[in-house]
Amino acid sequence: MKHIVAQLVTDALAELPELADAAADLSIESTVERTRDASHGDFATNIAMRLAKPARKNPRELAASIVAALADDADVDSVDIAGPGFINFHLNLSAFHAELETILLQGENYGRQASRDRPKILLEFVSANPTGPLHVGHGRGASFGATVGNLLEAVGYPVHREYYVNDAGRQMDILGVSVWLRMLEKDGIAVGFPQGGYRGGYIRDIAETINTDGVTSVSAESVLSGLPADAPEGDKEAYLEALIGKARTLLGEAGFDHVRQQSLELIRDDIEDDLAEFGVTFDTWYSEQSLTKTNRIDDALEVLRKRGMLYEKDGASWFPATDFGDEKDRVVIRANGIKTYFASDIAYHFDKRERGFDHLIDILGADHHGYLARVRAGLEAMGYKGDDLEVELVQFVTLYRGGKKMQMSTRSGEFDTLRQLRAEVGNDAARFYYVSRSNDQHLDFDLDVAKSQSSDNPVYYIQYAHARIASVFRQLAEKSLKWNDTEGRNHLALLVEPQEKALMTSLSRYPELIELSANNRAPQHLVHYLRDLANDFHTYYNAHAFIVDDTMLRDARLYLISATRVVIANGLGILGVSAPEKM
Repeated sequence: MKHIVAQLVTDALAELPELADAAADLSIESTVERTRDASHGDFATNIAMRLAKPARKNPRELAASIVAALADDADVDSVDIAGPGFINFHLNLSAFHAELETILLQGENYGRQASRDRPKILLEFVSANPTGPLHVGHGRGASFGATVGNLLEAVGYPVHREYYVNDAGRQMDILGVSVWLRMLEKDGIAVGFPQGGYRGGYIRDIAETINTDGVTSVSAESVLSGLPADAPEGDKEAYLEALIGKARTLLGEAGFDHVRQQSLELIRDDIEDDLAEFGVTFDTWYSEQSLTKTNRIDDALEVLRKRGMLYEKDGASWFPATDFGDEKDRVVIRANGIKTYFASDIAYHFDKRERGFDHLIDILGADHHGYLARVRAGLEAMGYKGDDLEVELVQFVTLYRGGKKMQMSTRSGEFDTLRQLRAEVGNDAARFYYVSRSNDQHLDFDLDVAKSQSSDNPVYYIQYAHARIASVFRQLAEKSLKWNDTEGRNHLALLVEPQEKALMTSLSRYPELIELSANNRAPQHLVHYLRDLANDFHTYYNAHAFIVDDTMLRDARLYLISATRVVIANGLGILGVSAPEKM
């Protein structure tokens, strides 16, 4: 409904050439906001104050000129000027009635904007290392990323969702040797398990599952010989490296890679299944290994080299990241010829831009706080705009069960997995609670509240509102009555109760909330909106009967709650939460 006021102001400025010029570069709609106090009307604009300086006039005088130039509109009851120059608009109930009609005409598309071709957005999220099942912390990144993607699509942006599979480097060696040691245990060869290895029960499951064809059989003596005498209690890292070296030697590089790749694929498949069951899917799963196989790292480094953005020092190749605002220069190729993780990072983002994506959004864990500056520096050095990269950090989740804080550690196996969480509270509660707070704030996830069926549980409270509306229509059928939506639309003027005006006002805010949530990458705004909308509905439900004898009033009230059902379902759908008909 904001557009009604924005258009009136735009038309008024067109009648005032001296102000129209001053407002030429100003988004009129950005000056219009909902009022917090109903006595100040429904919408207010600060356009007069925004134009006072360029127009060199008093803002209240400008406001008076704008108000005088406003055209009559049936949707506007009155306009007044307040404070230093705010223009307040009091809308007629007919405007809210028209919005109800729009809701029911557009249905599941209500609140969605027209599709646009650009900017093409690549949204990367989750991207957890494929070294074990997803834990509850990963679930927050998954829910946040999926919901942000839904919001961006709702406001018209083309969105491509991608999972970056970190399937190269040392963590894959640690995974491989962890599985190999469990395979040895199965064969009766006991080797002290390294503290730095992956210990979860899933490692034993993998050891039982993988195909051992091509994996060399070894003896206990060959495994144990040459290991540090104080292993595994001594130098933890030295012992781990010794075991990795032992696996490479005894199995051969091909045999060790066989174990490592099968382990990786089993875990990756498990992650994909887990996320799909959670309602989170991706357009592409991008392998870090592919950067080497397709020479994308070399391609990116060559671009930097040609642009004079690499230098040699101490036998290594360096990128002058400090020239682009980073805290230190970064090594891209070590003296031993091995390319660094940073080289992979900038090559990956180089590839994103080369694939035709205009805006890159990376949703990462809170421990990646230094990531943005260095990767943005790499993009700028290759000739791209640094602002094309946006990084959203997702803070940690603290899980509570029975009032006790749970411990999480992937390597030790002492963690609750996302799958376990979903089994306990359900997908709906998990998806909802993960986005109930801003991603840059820590989240305390109380399982007891998430499972409760009461008004204390916001997701239950919202879903119950939807189910209650469905129940009203079932009761109507049980009474052999029918709802005439045309008559309902024609008699909306009968909706004069304060609860009805409050509900209509809340419903009309939905498109604005979707745009706000999308532009600010802030699903929590939608969460809070739906909670307030559900409260407005429950208040209305408790104050007034819907199936009344007066057929005109009955049809009008059913029209209103039918629109409410549409908006609740649409909002829950964007959050990845179901809208049940019964509870």
